[in-house]
Amino acid sequence: MPVTLMLLTRKECHLCEQARQAMQRVGHAVGVSWWERDVDTDAELSYEYGDRVPVVLLRGVEHSFWRVDEARLIADLGG
Repeated sequence: MPVTLMLLTRKECHLCEQARQAMQRVGHAVGVSWWERDVDTDAELSYEYGDRVPVVLLRGVEHSFWRVDEARLIADLGG
């Protein structure tokens, strides 16, 4: 099964920029792609995750929020 890795963000979020950089490092280290989605473009995502962005979803399950735990994410990706 392909790995689904998503970063939920919103505009003008300084933690989201830090999370993007962390996701780039993780993606490079493990060789996986990831996607980004703005929670403010989807009412359900905004309701569920809006107060915790940035949020990392791994295979559709919340892995972390506010900060990307790079070491844990790499380990969970099998790296």
